[in-house]
Amino acid sequence: MKKYLVPLVLVCLLGSFAAQAQKSGPVLGIGFDFAFPQSNFGNHTNYGAGPSIVFQKGISKSLNYTVSVAYLRFNGDGEFVNVKYREGFVPIKVGLRYFFSEYIYGGGDAGVSLSSANGSGSGTSFAYAPTLGAEFPVSNKGSLDFGVRYEGWSRSGGTRSFVGLRAGYNF
Repeated sequence: MKKYLVPLVLVCLLGSFAAQAQKSGPVLGIGFDFAFPQSNFGNHTNYGAGPSIVFQKGISKSLNYTVSVAYLRFNGDGEFVNVKYREGFVPIKVGLRYFFSEYIYGGGDAGVSLSSANGSGSGTSFAYAPTLGAEFPVSNKGSLDFGVRYEGWSRSGGTRSFVGLRAGYNF
């Protein structure tokens, strides 16, 4: 499935030139993310959650670049007697967001994920995340931003992946 995600995101980003104009000024968004671990990561992790910040600025009428920083804390079942799995991560990514229409976008991000733990899974991983979402204006300067993404963190020990949901407000 992974081998199809990157080409799909590239096609989505570059395929349509009929999108309506977006704001070219800078936009700052704050939000809250939920993460649902997949594959081996889901074997000992139930869920993750945390705040996020996304900055975006227009490159053209329908294409924005983005910079995002989040903190995701994952919680899971006990690994040892009375010890629950808890680990925090700080993903830092840059990417592109392409608006197919006035409200609907697709995007792709890449960067790093930093672990706050001192265990075998700690360290820095390569992070990537194709995204689909929607922004709905609620005032002259604000909009609600909802997105769903598949995010993976790869390093020599393997890949941790999850499906992420984000709800935010853009200023």
